Amino acid sequence: MEHTILEEINNVNSKMLKSYEALNNIKDIDIATSPKTAVYSEDKMTLYKYDRETESTYKTPVLIVYALVNTYKMLDIQPDRSYIRNLLAAGLDVYLIDWGYPSKADKFISMDDYINGYINNCVDFMRKKNRVEKINILSICQGGTFSVIYSSLYPNKIKNLVTHVTPVEFGTNDGLLFRWSKNMDFDKLVEGFDGIIPGEFLNEGFDSLKPMMKAQKQLALTNAMESEDKLLNFLRMEKWISESPDQTGACYLQFMKDLYQQNKLIKGELEVGGKKVNLKNLTCNLLNIYATEDHLVPPTSSIPLNDYVGSNDKELYSFKGGHIGVFVGSKSQKELAPAVTEWLKKRDK
Repeated sequence: MEHTILEEINNVNSKMLKSYEALNNIKDIDIATSPKTAVYSEDKMTLYKYDRETESTYKTPVLIVYALVNTYKMLDIQPDRSYIRNLLAAGLDVYLIDWGYPSKADKFISMDDYINGYINNCVDFMRKKNRVEKINILSICQGGTFSVIYSSLYPNKIKNLVTHVTPVEFGTNDGLLFRWSKNMDFDKLVEGFDGIIPGEFLNEGFDSLKPMMKAQKQLALTNAMESEDKLLNFLRMEKWISESPDQTGACYLQFMKDLYQQNKLIKGELEVGGKKVNLKNLTCNLLNIYATEDHLVPPTSSIPLNDYVGSNDKELYSFKGGHIGVFVGSKSQKELAPAVTEWLKKRDK
């Protein structure tokens, strides 16, 4: 018995020493390190073009439209787990919208401003810069919803649309977020936060969808402490979460009321900037990617998109994983990114 106890003590001491060494060796926690250049800006929004060492092998440039929640940096979390680096390596010209960090002064910025304003201006910039009539959009989550709306309003500007874990059918009851939102008073919520929804508040809400999430994080941190690489992986993800921007009240209010509560997009009742959104007007080629284990955007919210659009060329892609795993998991790097670039290549005419 005494021998066993001494072994356990030595084992704990060894782990603590390795943990100390791992922490001591970490100087900086860098994320989103792929080189890029700002090519257009408007208010808090910046359009970046990722630097290439060689000429693109695709005729059509791609615009990445991320959600307003969290930041695009998850797509480039570290060099060996970077969706963006995979796109660049395949030969794509990649542009990306960085929405920036709204302040109280921006609380009246609406869905109209984001879609008919910022996205449209970025698309037009790319069309002019690259001398093309149409571009590709690669979109994520809420950014996918925005891109679906945009592609329905401006079908003559989009060649191919790739949506990742994108909510469009908000009438589903799969997923706590969709259930809870049905009965929330979002007017009072926005009023209570004086027109700007804190990123920390939204993150707390996402954490509550999985009550054991914090305990799982503690366990993951404990297991990662012995390895500098594993610890850096953990800390990079935590840094990405900690940088979550606030949301403008006007946009948040319409998104939650018109979509989550009233399901206007699918019903054909949504108006953005006075323009009626008809999904049948979305006629570009469509690749709709959903994650089988997604607790934030369940498959039943993403899959129906293909039934409502007017595209002749439309595909569903089932990814076995969760909402974040679509981009940062090893399977994403080996399977999904190559599949997306190959799909775009076949339609790059």
